[in-house]
Amino acid sequence: MTVTKFGLGQPLRRVEDRRLITGEGNYGDDHAPAGCLHAALLRSPHAHATFTITDVEAARAMPGVHLVLTAEDVAGLGDIKCQAPLPNGDGSQNHVANIPLLAKGSVKHIGDAVAFVVADTLIQARDAVEAIGIDYEVRPAVVGIRGAIAGGASAVWDEQPDNVSFDSTMGDKAPVDAAFAKAAKVVKVEVENQRLVTNYMETRSVVAEYDSGAKRFTLTIPSQGVHGLRKTLTGVLGVTKDQIRVVTGDVGGGFGTKTFTYREYPLAAEAARRLDRPVKWVSERGEHFVACTQGRDNLSVGEVALDADGTFLAMRFDVIGDLGAYLSQYGPYIPYLGATMLTGVYKTPAVFVRVRGVYTNTVPVDAYRGAGRPEAAYLIERLVDRAARETGISPAEIRRRNFIPPSAMPYTTPIGDRTYDTGDFAAHMGRAVEAADWNGFEARAAESRAKGLVRGIGLATYIECTAWGEGEDVKITLDKDGGATVYVGTQSNGQGHATAYAQFAAEHLDLPLERIRVVQGDTDKVATGAGTGGSRSIPVGGISVGAASQNLAGKLKELASEELEAGVQDLEIAEGAVRVAGTDKSIDFAALASLPKASEATLTGQGDFVPPSATYPNGTHVAEVEIDPETGITEVVRYTICDDFGIVVNPLLLAGQVHGGVVQGIGQALHERTVYDAEGQLLTASFMDYAMPRAGDVPFFHFETKNVPSTTNPMGIKGAGEAGSIGSCPAVMNAVVDALDRSVGLRDMDMPATPARMFAALEPLRKAAAA
Repeated sequence: MTVTKFGLGQPLRRVEDRRLITGEGNYGDDHAPAGCLHAALLRSPHAHATFTITDVEAARAMPGVHLVLTAEDVAGLGDIKCQAPLPNGDGSQNHVANIPLLAKGSVKHIGDAVAFVVADTLIQARDAVEAIGIDYEVRPAVVGIRGAIAGGASAVWDEQPDNVSFDSTMGDKAPVDAAFAKAAKVVKVEVENQRLVTNYMETRSVVAEYDSGAKRFTLTIPSQGVHGLRKTLTGVLGVTKDQIRVVTGDVGGGFGTKTFTYREYPLAAEAARRLDRPVKWVSERGEHFVACTQGRDNLSVGEVALDADGTFLAMRFDVIGDLGAYLSQYGPYIPYLGATMLTGVYKTPAVFVRVRGVYTNTVPVDAYRGAGRPEAAYLIERLVDRAARETGISPAEIRRRNFIPPSAMPYTTPIGDRTYDTGDFAAHMGRAVEAADWNGFEARAAESRAKGLVRGIGLATYIECTAWGEGEDVKITLDKDGGATVYVGTQSNGQGHATAYAQFAAEHLDLPLERIRVVQGDTDKVATGAGTGGSRSIPVGGISVGAASQNLAGKLKELASEELEAGVQDLEIAEGAVRVAGTDKSIDFAALASLPKASEATLTGQGDFVPPSATYPNGTHVAEVEIDPETGITEVVRYTICDDFGIVVNPLLLAGQVHGGVVQGIGQALHERTVYDAEGQLLTASFMDYAMPRAGDVPFFHFETKNVPSTTNPMGIKGAGEAGSIGSCPAVMNAVVDALDRSVGLRDMDMPATPARMFAALEPLRKAAAA
């Protein structure tokens, strides 16, 4: 069978979009069971304080109020534990501050949860929150990485006076130091990767229901994977996994942040158990700013030792990540994961990294689109670009001289136990530079100068790790109507899984995509699953869907063999039917499903895939910016991408993922910034103060691929969901620095390159023009 219409490689439009854009989506807030109560939380107005609750009875007595929970009331439940503790460099275990369901005696950040109130209406619950009596004694707050490690800093946790949760290293320090000692030139950068609020469209929510007869919870939560939530919730609630059902419907964005179990989920479950009524909590946008994990927030130093020809002899890095006040689910692992990728695409023989995580009195930090890899790419690509400027070698040429060549693949990096399977970095960089018309830049820069604008161009070449770890077990059934249903444990957050998985199934069943249903997000319907994250859904989940579909196709041929009086080897599947090859003799799937011999076993295909190693997508981004010295406004005027994603499943979905990631990168490079004052108050706590990228802030993108299939994936696929956010920040900032260097000789600039920062940086240019 050769599929050309529905199968892999086709730029098919998303089958789920009509339902979503016509208001037929089913999001978390859409679930409203009969008799549902509503919850609100008392959250700390202080970043660091001890407290005493002086009165809850007034709140409990208010009209419509059913329950008020404080730390004492949930003392029998567990904390939400960090699942990624790290060893220190000396082998000792790092300090772990788990998240209590409700703060007891002290609060550690703005928005820290103190009490959980349930009432008939949300307004009544909020009124009761206001009625709770509480006395705070404010303590000094630790804000920012520099504040955490400064001498004499206050302690977030008394038992950890230096505020360091972990202090790890990777690589061999001795050869690195030796290479630096003999280097012809050493180049150094210090960069800040600022904290971001992870503003997906749909805020978090939970609806908790409890069956007192079965002693069983059902929680409806917009998430990135129901099985992971269930596993964590069993530990917090002290029940078995059979006593919890987690359901996720449509999800309006996740970006890593919806992976985690948050306090509101077990609190709502406990309230539903006590009241024997459904309990619903929906986050407001302002609440999201203080109650959901945030992203990035690294302060890093990078150094490279070069010989006289510009060859990299060694690199060393010192990375500090702000983890916030508590350790979120994977919090410590994120800066560590990023550090494992600090080899980049370069054949640097010796690399040493020190990576630390520190506590501050701020909202916890965890995975956000790319999860450490964007931070690593930003650091190393800013360093390499600085090396190009200080050696006088062009940005493309210094990279070309130091790329790992295709002939060295598979290549084991000197840190992080990474083995790159494939990649031709010079090829996609060359194509990106050509497509961006790098050689024509000087003429465009002259045109900008004539308009009173400053123009810059920058590139970044990145590599990331994706789709490693757990596998996926997939089931696909032939339904009575002749369609098929896929059961898979990943979770769409808007990526288009219903379309992509249907393409994998259509490859073997030759059904139109609209006749292939995809079921995700229900622990009762899908037995296992590792969820969505790390760009794993297509390289792992898709392979499993394909294997299950192939398994089902074989069973259907066997089932049809007797009916068609032909050997299995003479049968083929085409247009939703099994037919004898070369004839018009066939039986369609609906008829097959109705045969007396048809059973659940014969109509079900199973498939699984456990990745043996990560895949390593890579690529080059080229950005071009114009800056107005009179306003400081930076505009991205051209943007070119050439990526290597191995085998492409759906070019249209792929382009959408890359475009979205690049927009997020541009947002971080030019707009977004989370600001706490010295007392730990969040100053950027709404969209009035926190700038988000808009459609007018981004250009049309030129995107193409120059793919080399992965050898660690059965179909050669490399993950693509996070790549756009990884190459974009360094490309844009390298372009900004190029513009500043050309105009005022400035080579240091941190994200975000806001109008205020650009206006200040270009003051010498304005003074020169006025002279």
